[in-house]
Amino acid sequence: MTKLSVNINKLATLRNARGHNRPDILQAARDIERFGAEGITVHPRPDERHIRYQDVRDLKSTVTTELNVEGNPTPDFLALCREVRPEQVTLVPDAPDAITSNAGWDVITHRSFLQDVVAELKGLGARVSIFLDPDLALVEGAVATGTDRIELYTEAYARHYLQDREAAVAPYRATAARAGQLGLGVNAGHDLDLDNLAWLHLQLPELAEVSIGHALVCDALYLGLENTVQLYLRQLK
Repeated sequence: MTKLSVNINKLATLRNARGHNRPDILQAARDIERFGAEGITVHPRPDERHIRYQDVRDLKSTVTTELNVEGNPTPDFLALCREVRPEQVTLVPDAPDAITSNAGWDVITHRSFLQDVVAELKGLGARVSIFLDPDLALVEGAVATGTDRIELYTEAYARHYLQDREAAVAPYRATAARAGQLGLGVNAGHDLDLDNLAWLHLQLPELAEVSIGHALVCDALYLGLENTVQLYLRQLK
């Protein structure tokens, strides 16, 4: 079964708005795991506008499933990974001022750089995933970096899902199938929700993990966190 990793960045945004510890990020992570999620995802950014570096340190000793740390492999980010040693590191090429991730890696142009980063992170015991647009040529390039997995950037799929779900999923299905043939694991994330998740899961049998945060937290405002986690898990069965 495809695993659900819940991105708790938005919970940290809410906490930071008042400068106290409400909601408690560590307790939220414990509860989300207790509600059935198989992982916790965080994406610390240089300005710490949501998840802080200290949160990542604290979560490492709190999370009992898998801690997935996303980010651009800057020197500070890599130093954090050396210290925390998360189970999975997802490399995302976002600029420091990006509101949210908005593109995958050009793994061909940045192959040498990514090879070095991937090798170091794997040496720390982490599984490495590279954020990637659905493109067959990029999958070939990803293999050359030594990465364990790719994470398909699903914003385009989500944007076109309601107009034509078959056309929306087609490049993702082809990319995931090629990744599987080449021995890469396949993750997915960005703008996945209760409307479009089940179809993606059905069409991508290679899908190992989805990382979902914004939509899940928004749904939880109306449906409750425990119920919402269960509803997302149901889409993956």
